[in-house]
Amino acid sequence: MQLRQGDKMLHSCKYCGRVHGEDYVCKKKPIVKKKIDDAAKFRNTAVWKDMRDKIKRRDKYFCQICIRGLYGTWRKYNCENLQVHHAIPINSNHELKLEDSNLITLCSMHHSMCDKGQIPYEEVKRIIEQGQV
Repeated sequence: MQLRQGDKMLHSCKYCGRVHGEDYVCKKKPIVKKKIDDAAKFRNTAVWKDMRDKIKRRDKYFCQICIRGLYGTWRKYNCENLQVHHAIPINSNHELKLEDSNLITLCSMHHSMCDKGQIPYEEVKRIIEQGQV
């Protein structure tokens, strides 16, 4: 329920049931802490940053799907917005998180497509095994 008091909007608080101004933060409101998963913590380590750079160098700083002209490529020699993708996600297998054979350089579009399953794992693995073009 909302009420007006002068220029301020008032509303019924779902945490304590009292009426507060719209900018009031109720002391009964629970504090929600964001849980940072292990994969997110790992991506901030120096070890990962070094490996990420190594994989980009290995792949000659090109998206390995764009250079093959696959999956909606609009620019063959795409070296913009590069990311390093884990073919098998970190949370699925921690042992592969630093394995060359599980990592590939992709542009942000193809990385997103891989994460959504629009590019099959088998295709990504085949490209990694082929090496850079």
